[in-house]
This record gives sequence, C-alpha cells and structure tokens, in this order.
Amino acid sequence: MPSHSARAVAPGAALTLAGTAVALAVSHLVPALNPMLVAIVLGAALGNTGRIPTRAAAGLAFSSRTLLRIGIALLGLQLVLGDITALGWQVIVLVVVIVVMGIVGTLALGGALGLGWTQRLLIACGFSICGAAAVAAVDSVSDADEEEVLTAVTLVVVFGTLMIVAVPVLSTMLGLSDTAAGMWAGGSIHEVAQVIAAGGAIGGSALAVATVVKLARVLLLAPVVTVISLHRRRVTGTDGPGTRPALVPAFIVAFLVLVCLRSSGLVPATALDVASAAQTILLTCAMFALGTGVRLAAMRRVGARPVILAAASTVWVAGLALAGVLLISPTV
Repeated sequence: MPSHSARAVAPGAALTLAGTAVALAVSHLVPALNPMLVAIVLGAALGNTGRIPTRAAAGLAFSSRTLLRIGIALLGLQLVLGDITALGWQVIVLVVVIVVMGIVGTLALGGALGLGWTQRLLIACGFSICGAAAVAAVDSVSDADEEEVLTAVTLVVVFGTLMIVAVPVLSTMLGLSDTAAGMWAGGSIHEVAQVIAAGGAIGGSALAVATVVKLARVLLLAPVVTVISLHRRRVTGTDGPGTRPALVPAFIVAFLVLVCLRSSGLVPATALDVASAAQTILLTCAMFALGTGVRLAAMRRVGARPVILAAASTVWVAGLALAGVLLISPTV
C-alpha cells in the first residue's frame, strides 16, 4: 500500500481495531456473545452518535471490504471436503436444495413485496448460505448500494440470533434426536457462529453435525457468487472487458484454494489455529466497520418490507431444512 494511502487508512483502521478489541473482550467475558455480533452493535452505536470523524472513512471502508474479503477467504481453512462427503449423498442433496430453493423462494417473496432486485438478492443469499459473509460476497459482484448491504447485514444478525434460541427449543418440542436437530440447525441458521451456538445449546452430537452441515452450505458460496457474476457480465454494458466484473472474484478463488489446501491434510494444526484466530479478528473488524454505517434513520426509511422478507425467508429456509431432515433422518 502506498504511504499516502496508508496515512489515509490509518485513522479508520485504528478506530476499527479499538472497536474490535472491545468486542473481543466482551465476548471473552461473556462467551455466549459472538464477537462479530458485539462488533456490529458497537459500530452501530458509535455510528449513530454522529461522532465518527470524516478522516476515518477510508479506513472504515478498507476494513468493511478488504479485511472482510480476506476473512471470507480464510473460511476455506475450516472446510474439509472429506467431512462433507462423509455426510452422505442425501444430506449433500438436502444442502443444495436448501441453498437453491432458499434463494429462489426468497427472491420470489421479495418480488411479491415489491423490493428491488439487489436488496432481495442480498437477503436471499445471506439467509440461505452464510449470513453477513455471503451478503458481502454478493455485494462485490452486484450493484447494491451501501444502505441495502447494511440492511441485509442487520437483518441477518437479528433473525440469526433469534434462531439460536428457536431451533433448540423447537427441536425439543418436536422430539428430534441430537443428530437430526444438529442437521436442522446447520441447514437453517444464517451465520457459522450462530450455528455453533445453537448446536452447543442442543448438546450431544448436535454441534459436530451442525457445523459440518453449515460448512457444506458455506462451500456453495463460491458457485452462487460465480453464477451471479456471470449473470451480471451478461447484462452490464459492453464497453470492453475492462469494464465488466470479474467472473470469479479473487477472494472466492482464494477461498477455494484454501479449501483444497485444508482438505489435503498438509496444513499443520498450529497454522490452522492461527488462521482461525486471524479469521475471527478480520471478520470482527469488518463487522464493526459495517456497523458504523448503520443508521437508525435509514433503517426506518427502508420500511417494513425488508423485515417482512427476512422473517419470511427465515421461516422458508428453516422449513425446507426441517422437511428434509424429517425425510432422511431415519437413515442418518
């Protein structure tokens, strides 16, 4: 990075690091609170005070985009292809159905509500794949504006947090086994961290199953982003290849490379631990920076329709996952 760019980024980066440190400290003191959730809340609280200096804008933008993309790429080191194939073909098919039908159904519901294409696309992918990381990935290959991105991220946090409580309670009421409940959690809840929290609350073997099923959904981020990018290339102007978005964003390529590297078994455990810690810090930084852009006035301005779509999408994706679990659970 050129020195003048580093000077421009420094104030916002320093603010982001301070917010991230507070979020991580709060999460350490209260383990039930995910640091990324805390960071978004802290960022939003600070942003709505109107006290963020103008000179912090460049660093906050760097954190919410560049750091987030690096964090998404590092998610690849959580995925072992052998763990996913070990789920069996029925569970893999179920994961594909959840993601595809989740996106298609949410887009259709959003269209019926009269929402714009990019807003419903962000919500559809965030709720069907992997929450804020999916929102950010889709934002990189779409024409969404900042308000739409922040709305989708906020809704992911709110409804995903509600699901941490709802899935364990409903699993008990429905009499699901730990394995079936874990599959449902992994197949329906938005964020990886939210899935881990719900799986831990269910207990038994649920956490391990939930995590692997969720990571199988994360793996589908790459093909979904590629399809969206290809679609955008087809509908954007033809001023030349330089004006067209990349078919596959570089951070998605890095994500896939790291998936293969982790699956090879060549990465030592210590390196995985360091990468996991780095990923948490980077994504927490990004969530704090994104949070600073959340404006309560803007959320009121977007109205009730995105909230209605988010609620409907949560029910739709959870319903798809539950139906699939009930269908195949006798054989898993």
